[in-house]
Amino acid sequence: MLSAFRNTIKIPDLRKKILFSIFIIAVYRFGSHIPVPGIDFDKIKEIEAASKEGGIYALINLFSGGALTSFAIFALGIMPYITSSIIMQLLTVVIPRLETLSKEGEVGQKKITQYTRYMTVVLALLQSLGIVVTANSGRLFSAGGRPIRDLFGTNLTTGKIFIAVVSLTAGTAMIMWLGELITQRGIGNGMSILIFSSIISRLPFEGANIYAAGKLKFAVLLALGVAIIVAVVLVEQAQRRIPVQYAKRVVGRKLYGGSSTYIPLKVNQAGVIPIIFASSLLYLPVLAATILQNQTFQKFVNNHLVRGTSPYYVGGYFLLIIFFTYFYTAISFNPLDVADNMKKYGGFIPGIRPGRPTAEYLDHILTRITLPGSMFLASIAILPFVVQGAWGITAFPFGGTAILIVVGVGLETMKQLESQLLMRHYEGFLK
Repeated sequence: MLSAFRNTIKIPDLRKKILFSIFIIAVYRFGSHIPVPGIDFDKIKEIEAASKEGGIYALINLFSGGALTSFAIFALGIMPYITSSIIMQLLTVVIPRLETLSKEGEVGQKKITQYTRYMTVVLALLQSLGIVVTANSGRLFSAGGRPIRDLFGTNLTTGKIFIAVVSLTAGTAMIMWLGELITQRGIGNGMSILIFSSIISRLPFEGANIYAAGKLKFAVLLALGVAIIVAVVLVEQAQRRIPVQYAKRVVGRKLYGGSSTYIPLKVNQAGVIPIIFASSLLYLPVLAATILQNQTFQKFVNNHLVRGTSPYYVGGYFLLIIFFTYFYTAISFNPLDVADNMKKYGGFIPGIRPGRPTAEYLDHILTRITLPGSMFLASIAILPFVVQGAWGITAFPFGGTAILIVVGVGLETMKQLESQLLMRHYEGFLK
């Protein structure tokens, strides 16, 4: 492995890509510390000391590397782009025009990417407006149970709102551009690399908090973290391989086909998307309680659906992740399309008739292997709440969305470096 690392530095083209990616990450992290114009710095210091954000805002703060609690220009992070991408993927199944574009190859994908960018800017405008107004009113941040309000002063004028919203939206657009630069000229998927760097940047802070709680807890949680990483790697790489045989065909005077391959069905086909969906859906009652102003409903929401200490919250979170895992897997993988394509090119699964029986067989296998994948995903997601309830540690870096993204992006980037090395006849990381 050390020789593989040396080879990545020795190859000029690969070295330039790595250094370019590091430079873009440095620019991104620098932007995460530039405050929005007109913000009260004393209030920001108070928020950073408390760091008690909740709901969907905790997810935004995770993906922005703490930029939300600093109220920096990159406070929204890449969340608007992720939401936009998910919406476009769902709309592709519903709207025939988008489904046609998705099947048109590179030209169609460029169109869909352009629509995703436009939607990202619209979502960024709406989210930034909501965060600015909510933060200034004291409903976003708190310290010691006391709401922190008036981040932009007691008089939040239209001009101040406009400058803050434009700054946050421009920050999101710039993050999107930086991510695309890494994808085009660097190593790995740009958006994933930026999220990876944001999560990694929080690890020293969270590790210091755990160490301050006790050395024994720190050692136990570190060992638990290593075990979780190993488990996540095994599940992320786990797949059920469905054998496919292609019949021989005679075209003119040449004989084609006769080969055998397989369809890899991943145990965790949905990735981290179900956790994002479940977190967003659990925030809806909190938003409804803020709008409706019903005391009975507000009391129930505040007691059971705001913090992870409530069994209702943890149980609902667990069940929602399982549901969305099946839901997203059904959307992203269409057994009928796969069966039709196999039939078109003369492929078949041994012992299964082509066409609809093949689609039903694939659907049956996918349903069975998705259950353990969804259970594992839900268990990893609720792990921080279990640790918090057992030891009272609020900062647990080895659970939920963070560890899944870090491991997934790390594996994907490693595979890209591996392919680059093998293409140049060097030994890879995995011999």
